[in-house]
Amino acid sequence: MRLPRLFVALLLLSPVLSVHAQDLAATCHASSSYDVTLKTDSLLFDRAAPAPFHVELQHGALRTDGAVIRLNAEDQDRLALFERELRALAPRVRTLAQNGVDMAVQGMRVEADGMGLGADTRAEFDRRLSVHASELKRRIEVSRSTHDWQGDAADQAMNQIGADLLPLLAADLGQQAINAALGGDMDTAATLRDRAADLATELQPRMQRRMQALRPQIAALCPSIQRLAELQQGVRGSNGQLLNLLQLGQ
Repeated sequence: MRLPRLFVALLLLSPVLSVHAQDLAATCHASSSYDVTLKTDSLLFDRAAPAPFHVELQHGALRTDGAVIRLNAEDQDRLALFERELRALAPRVRTLAQNGVDMAVQGMRVEADGMGLGADTRAEFDRRLSVHASELKRRIEVSRSTHDWQGDAADQAMNQIGADLLPLLAADLGQQAINAALGGDMDTAATLRDRAADLATELQPRMQRRMQALRPQIAALCPSIQRLAELQQGVRGSNGQLLNLLQLGQ
């Protein structure tokens, strides 16, 4: 199971800046098959299948696949609260995601501290890392749709970060290996060469462990997510089926 994409997408930053979707789902026991867009005056939920493909909430009014759904007063109130509370949750999610960026940046700098990098490499690494972190935080701040973080667009952004940072570190470790070999320390040279070759593989699990410190902040969102699931209960779309914008599991 996975959290609604609004929450997951903002938190899945990259292999080195990551909190697993599985971890999030295990924390709040929530899932959704919809993407969501926070429009100026409404919320739009969309998915490829099954119907309804488009669900729009607007101040208690409901449209599914373009059809206006007649609701009783209680359901109108529920959906109005759902929209209001989801909008209120979005800034908290953005703050959590930005805290995740800060935590990951700190973790990456600690990892770099243990690599014995040259002064020039370390300065360039810190500069590039700061640029990427600022751009990620900007994207988080302006994002209003989970579509911004889906598929190739998210993968491309994350791959660019890795392609920029990891070769810089690996090159420095490689130079350290050469220097060790020239000094006759073949064991150290071999260790450094292996470390450079396996850098991405080694960093990922260590960074994931560091990011577990974000879990209490994730858990703090769970009551609000559960409240959203409760508010939608009983509301039906044009086909008579329950909306199920958000599902809760065990």
